[in-house]
Amino acid sequence: MRTLTAYIEFDAESNSYVGYVPGLPGAHSVGDTLDELHHNLQEVISLVLEEFDGNLDEIPRFVGIQQIEMPDE
Repeated sequence: MRTLTAYIEFDAESNSYVGYVPGLPGAHSVGDTLDELHHNLQEVISLVLEEFDGNLDEIPRFVGIQQIEMPDE
């Protein structure tokens, strides 16, 4: 089993969740709920991996997210 990490945001304009898998071009989707997004991402990842022409071990691995504080100007 392979585990990939998706980055998820809430889009207030469309009132939906948007997710993408960093390092896997084309692996992005939307859903009205987190469960729907999860299902949609599984489907699109399967499709992208079927067409992937490289070594799956070369897909970048998720490390983490950092919050960067910027001084007020």
